[in-house]
Amino acid sequence: MFEFKLPDLGEGIHEGEILKWHVAEGDRIDEDAPLVDVETDKAAVTIPSPKRGTLVSRHGQIGAVVKTGEVIAVIDDAGERVATPPQRPAATSPVVAPSPEPAAISSGSRPPAAPATRRLARELGIDINLVPATGPGGRVTPEDVQRFAAGPAPEAQLAAAPAIDTPAQAERSATESHAAEAEYAAHAATAIPFLDIEPLPDFSQWGPVEIETLRSIRRKVAHKMVTSKVLIPHVAHMDEADVTLLEDFRIKERQRRAGGRGERLTLLAFVIKAITAGLKAAPAFNASLDPFKEQIIYKRYYNIGFAADTGRGLVVPVIREADRMSILSLSEKIASLADAARAGTLESADLRGGTFTITNVGPLGGTALIPAVNYPEVAILGMGRAQEKPVVRDGQIVIRKMLPLTLAFDHRVADGADAARFVTELVRMLSDPHALLLET
Repeated sequence: MFEFKLPDLGEGIHEGEILKWHVAEGDRIDEDAPLVDVETDKAAVTIPSPKRGTLVSRHGQIGAVVKTGEVIAVIDDAGERVATPPQRPAATSPVVAPSPEPAAISSGSRPPAAPATRRLARELGIDINLVPATGPGGRVTPEDVQRFAAGPAPEAQLAAAPAIDTPAQAERSATESHAAEAEYAAHAATAIPFLDIEPLPDFSQWGPVEIETLRSIRRKVAHKMVTSKVLIPHVAHMDEADVTLLEDFRIKERQRRAGGRGERLTLLAFVIKAITAGLKAAPAFNASLDPFKEQIIYKRYYNIGFAADTGRGLVVPVIREADRMSILSLSEKIASLADAARAGTLESADLRGGTFTITNVGPLGGTALIPAVNYPEVAILGMGRAQEKPVVRDGQIVIRKMLPLTLAFDHRVADGADAARFVTELVRMLSDPHALLLET
């Protein structure tokens, strides 16, 4: 039996919250297959199985917090073990000090690396066994993987994999390695000038305090928002849509459909329908940017997420293929996902795969907002509170119901003129129910 302990998930991380088990007790599992999803204070990671065999027991329910080094699973690998030659007695084995230089990993061994590092290697299509390790104890670090990925083609890397045999080769390899590290550092430096994060003072010296550990959804929100604000150069474009006619139509339909389909018809359903039409005409806002490959990925599918306020924090359920749904179907899907979010019964699949997000603070109050882009998306629409206001129509002051809209977007992917055209078209469709129903 092999007792699998929660591995080191990164510097400064000492525990993780179990989010999902991929394998049930008694099931077979392959080496490196997904075993369990664990959320730390930095990110949610999928931990692969270190062995091939049968999962005998799982130590930790969903939501349990486990410490680094604690046993989280027991795997029966008895039938999977490969005979190895006997080892020499420890008393006769020479003591070898660990080398600080990058270590060559033999093809038959499994280099030490954190699960996140292994996942990074898989995403980059790299055999982690070939990556020279520079971390403590011969550990492969994410920087090692990125440095290796930025090097020669895989064929050249494979040819260079054999261990160094002579001092001359070792010296030349060290020189080349140092040069590569210097070049990588020059291109990958991420230091922010004048940014100096100081430790917080002891607030209890001025009065009573209450401390709550940042966990689960709130920690995830914190991670996502910092990532968004640090990586994405945000720009916001604002406008107002006259939804007087649309609101009259929506309210009449809700009353007419009371007790049946459409009784929970919301303005958000109409906005999602208009958004999907707008995204087809403006694909830049339904994309993602890969900064490492310097590529824009345009998605030809339209999965719209909407921010849902829950007692545990903000989540973003995703409506898949929203462009293929009717307004009534969208309304039903919004209601069911929102109910599941509040009850805490959303599936992980309901939170993934979004291409564009809408956040609606109107029901809670406030006139407008500037939302943060839901990374790795490139745009988000913020809806304020629709309220009656005096406006000028044909030279006359009239009262109309106006909906504040803010499009926050990634300026690396789109420009202000693109945003203006996108929002103007959105305003036009929301201001005319006939155009919305005919053109979507």
